[in-house]
Amino acid sequence: MSAPQSLLQAAIGRLAARVGSGLADTAAGLAVLAQDAPARLQQEWQLFWEEVELEAERLERGEAAAEVVSTSTTPAPAAPRANAEPQEQIDALRAQVAELARRLEQPST
Repeated sequence: MSAPQSLLQAAIGRLAARVGSGLADTAAGLAVLAQDAPARLQQEWQLFWEEVELEAERLERGEAAAEVVSTSTTPAPAAPRANAEPQEQIDALRAQVAELARRLEQPST
C-alpha cells in the first residue's frame, strides 16, 4: 500500500472511530434521559399540582380578604393599576398594607 493510500485509510478509520464513539456517547446519554424521564415527569407533575393548590389557596384568601374589605365601613385604597409604573404599584400596595394594619389595630366595635 502506498503512503497516500495508508494515510487515507488511517484517516477514514480514525473518523469512523470518533463518529462511532460520539454516536455511542449520544446513545448512552439518550438512554439515561429515557430512563430518568418517567421519574422527572412525575416530579414535575407533583410540583405543578402543589403550585396549583397553593395558588388556589392564595386566591381563596384574596377573596376572603376582599370580602372583609368590602364589608368594612371605610373605603379600601385603590388597587394598583396594571399599567402603572412599578413605583406607583409599590406605593399603592404599601398604602393597602398600611390601611389593613390600621384596621387590625382598631378595637372591634
